[in-house]
Amino acid sequence: MNSARLVAVAGPGLLMFVLACGKSEKPASSEAVATPPAGAPAVASSGATGTATIDGEIKFVGKAPANPAIDMGEEPKCKADYTSKPHEQVVVVNPNGTLAGVFVYVKSGLPAGATYPSPATPVVIDQQGCMYHPRVFGIMVGQPLQIENSDSLLHNIKAMGKQNRPFNISQPGAGMTTTRVFTTAEVMLPFECNVHGWMHAYAGVLPHPFFATTGPDGSFTIKNLPAGTYTLEAWHPTLGAVTSTFTLQNDETKAVGFTYTVK
Repeated sequence: MNSARLVAVAGPGLLMFVLACGKSEKPASSEAVATPPAGAPAVASSGATGTATIDGEIKFVGKAPANPAIDMGEEPKCKADYTSKPHEQVVVVNPNGTLAGVFVYVKSGLPAGATYPSPATPVVIDQQGCMYHPRVFGIMVGQPLQIENSDSLLHNIKAMGKQNRPFNISQPGAGMTTTRVFTTAEVMLPFECNVHGWMHAYAGVLPHPFFATTGPDGSFTIKNLPAGTYTLEAWHPTLGAVTSTFTLQNDETKAVGFTYTVK
């Protein structure tokens, strides 16, 4: 990717950060996400919670290059799931001009020493149509990750953690399920498949529940924050990360927007 410049644009009740980028090293496209993102955070029952909310969206400006086409000629079982030639979901621009697949989370500002119990409900990542679903998601430290294979062929999921222990799981048939747990915060933790080189996914592993992933409308909401000053980060696999710092009051809903601009 060429060098990028960040321009802050402020308006009443809105913090907007614009990332102006050169061409991405990886192609991108305007295909919509068909599967809603998983990993929606469960609000902790203890720890430092409150009544403030962050509500915003991720906008995209410019022309996104086409996503690379996937040759599934050797995988007819997966190819049959598509009515047209499948493409990698590198940059997904929604019909309303927003971005899907952006991970947004509170990077700093929570009270020191605050702890949050891990939800018992698992986050599910599925292998279907020779793709990972979801491609970008969040999960809490200690929360189960349920890895599923819905395709009747061999898949594997390789977690390439740097803070967490890496693993590589093979699932040769449909209906197989494996569960793993991450023990340390890590943003972001990448996944890949050694069988199908186009399969990639990314997990934001956090010790708190204040995160979200944008979907087909490009919006995100993070609720139940205590009053305080926070740094919020938006992360995209190829467009990079941008941050915004602001102060929240009790019962306040703050609109925070990010715009990625590709020239």
